[in-house]
Amino acid sequence: MKYNRDVYLERLIDRKNNGLIKVITGARRAGKSYLMNELYYKHLLNSGVSSTNIIRFAFDSDEDIDLLDAYYPEEDTKFRQDNDIYFVNAKKFRAYIKDKTNDSDDFFLLLDEVQLLDGFIGTLNSLLRHQNFDVYVTGSNSRFLSSDIATEFKGRGSVVHVLPLSFSEYMQGYEGDPQVAWKEYIITGGIPLVAQMSSDDEKSAYLKSLCEETYIKDIISHNKIKKKTELADTFDVLASMIGAPVNTSKITNTFKSVVNKDITDDTVSNFVGYFENAFVVSKAKKYNIKGRKYIGSPFKIYFEDIGVRNARLNFRQIEETHIMENVIYNELRYRGFNVDIGEVNVNEKTNRRDANGKYIYAQKALEVDFIATKGPQKLYIQSALSMEEPDKQLQEKKSLYYIDDSFKKIVVAKTGLKPSYDDKGVITIDLFDFLLGKEV
Repeated sequence: MKYNRDVYLERLIDRKNNGLIKVITGARRAGKSYLMNELYYKHLLNSGVSSTNIIRFAFDSDEDIDLLDAYYPEEDTKFRQDNDIYFVNAKKFRAYIKDKTNDSDDFFLLLDEVQLLDGFIGTLNSLLRHQNFDVYVTGSNSRFLSSDIATEFKGRGSVVHVLPLSFSEYMQGYEGDPQVAWKEYIITGGIPLVAQMSSDDEKSAYLKSLCEETYIKDIISHNKIKKKTELADTFDVLASMIGAPVNTSKITNTFKSVVNKDITDDTVSNFVGYFENAFVVSKAKKYNIKGRKYIGSPFKIYFEDIGVRNARLNFRQIEETHIMENVIYNELRYRGFNVDIGEVNVNEKTNRRDANGKYIYAQKALEVDFIATKGPQKLYIQSALSMEEPDKQLQEKKSLYYIDDSFKKIVVAKTGLKPSYDDKGVITIDLFDFLLGKEV
């Protein structure tokens, strides 16, 4: 089964010939290379571009790297590093590109895992000086974080971040009822290769290996980490805390109580950053809605792929409530929203009275699961597995009632019903209508 990935393909097409380097980021196995080398390549061919004017090169492919041996043969093609990472000779690569192109025709350069090219920033910027070159690259590590792109490419990079399959993309390869697909999706997630496997044992074995043999080893190698066991243990702790408000100290204390080891806040903070940089987890910051400011702590941790999270815990903690919240968070990002967690400060009447017999009011912070913004558009969203009881409905909607702007306020729940508005303008949408794009 081949997945269309139309949302990401359109984002690349929109950036075509914009004079910037198109940087495709995302975790390993999320589908970056397939998007660029298969889907976008096919789009270019269908648009009338000759295959000779499309140069595809993967810096993690020995077969491609061998093509560089003929250029400056007196020099090494690869530079091996102490931590078992290699870099490709940039001088040889530039000679290869010069040999395959000219100054008159338009060329599309599709470069995979370009962080393995020695001094890749200088090479890519030099390629952009060719007016007839349109450059696309993929990368998997921290050098390709959006915040670094602006600095390293000096405003000449345009980022497309690829997540594993959303639920709607997952359904492209699923013949059956969405509710049945959901039960599988929340366990093994949306890594495209995993989604195509037929055996549950094969899926779980692959995901466990991906965690241990790829993600952890990559992070250790790239960051030269000596506390390998502590890093792996931190991975487990983060997996157990999705959707919960946390701060570095809480993670440290959890680490000590669960793993029974001492670790400093700074080390934990660094480890969380490494997993973020490898696009394994995403950290959602808290935003005070009425105060209109970010709050440094607490934050929430979500996994880019829920199957990776579950595999890290040996599939022992399948809590649908938290997993559903994680899926909705990724769905909003898939749709191009910036996503924060929200807080509303309110004064609520208590059961206590003052000396004059008047009720005492106390300030309370109510949580809004997500504030999703995209340009002028803003959504306030609550994730609720069940909304059957009136008390539960009020609990989920209460924070939304205190937000006094005109942006849409939504509760996503497994209702099985059509969307409905209450008398205060809050809309309740069924989970599958939301995820399959029928509403919002």
